[in-house]
Amino acid sequence: MYFLFNFIPSTDMNAKLPILFIVLFATLNVHCSLNETGSSTNLGTTHDSISKASWVIIDSIDYSAMNADLVTGKPTMDVGVYLPSNLDPEFKKVTIDRIVTGLQAAKEIYAPTGVQINVMWIKTGDIDPSYLSIQANEVPGIPNTGYINLYKHSQRHPARLTEHASQALEHIIEVEENSHRTLYFVVFQDVFYPFLTVSEGRNWTMKTVRTGGLSFPSYSYPGTIPKPYRGVISLSNLERPDRQRRTIAHEIGHKVMNVSHEYMDISPEHEVYADGGLMVYGIGEEIPSGEEGRWHLERLLLSPYLYVLESDGSKNWNRYYQENGHYYDPIYGDYMVQFPGTPAIEEDW
Repeated sequence: MYFLFNFIPSTDMNAKLPILFIVLFATLNVHCSLNETGSSTNLGTTHDSISKASWVIIDSIDYSAMNADLVTGKPTMDVGVYLPSNLDPEFKKVTIDRIVTGLQAAKEIYAPTGVQINVMWIKTGDIDPSYLSIQANEVPGIPNTGYINLYKHSQRHPARLTEHASQALEHIIEVEENSHRTLYFVVFQDVFYPFLTVSEGRNWTMKTVRTGGLSFPSYSYPGTIPKPYRGVISLSNLERPDRQRRTIAHEIGHKVMNVSHEYMDISPEHEVYADGGLMVYGIGEEIPSGEEGRWHLERLLLSPYLYVLESDGSKNWNRYYQENGHYYDPIYGDYMVQFPGTPAIEEDW
């Protein structure tokens, strides 16, 4: 602002006042516009210039038969799948048959909880080839040094979509009234997820994992994904039999339970391997309840992605998030675990 004033000729002060006012107004207006833009971006606005993909339902699938297990009066989640028709010929890790197998397995895995999965459709269509592979989030700038746990760190320093990933979601997802409560599986060829890890004892380095599925969970992205796209889950690999059985159910779990890779007395990290439990890497399918089970079942039943279908066809939805869906969002009441952070490096560094 003072730099601009230096260009005003040093004449009579009364003559300068109108010019000063114009410059001041213009400068403040630019500053406010920049602040508004930044704020809107953080809240997850959309881009008017992004074209929309065109989709058609794959009608060779008998959706009525797939959903024959559904009954009124039970908590239900809606699931749709976008399968691009212009995947590269060499990409064979996700097929229609494998998707159907994974959805049917997910129905079986969630059935003991009393929660139903309504498969709305599987759609296909060409997408912009530049969106076949994406980097999911920006490289994080502040690592979790262990003073607080993973969930509290994510609340303070949430993950943010890359601009390319944000544009991909806008290009692919068809926005409707309840899009923010619908689970959308999107098949990508590659989804890369960068994160920070300890290197050489006390230094940090960035690593990138190639994901088979990524749930874009609210505990990690609280409020940083545009609302219509908060139900998006990516699929990139259903090739192995265990992936066909668990991947879709596991990624749904991240979204609807709003927890990371954790189980019983195992606190969450980016990757956790264990014998039991749906929410770790392994072969387990259990969705435990109670404090010893880290409240997984209770959190599931409170999920904003669930509704009860009434006899008149209306949907009675659960409460939506009150604080953008971080792990400790008030909708969960007491169904949350308070646990210490784990120092990533030796204390005497």
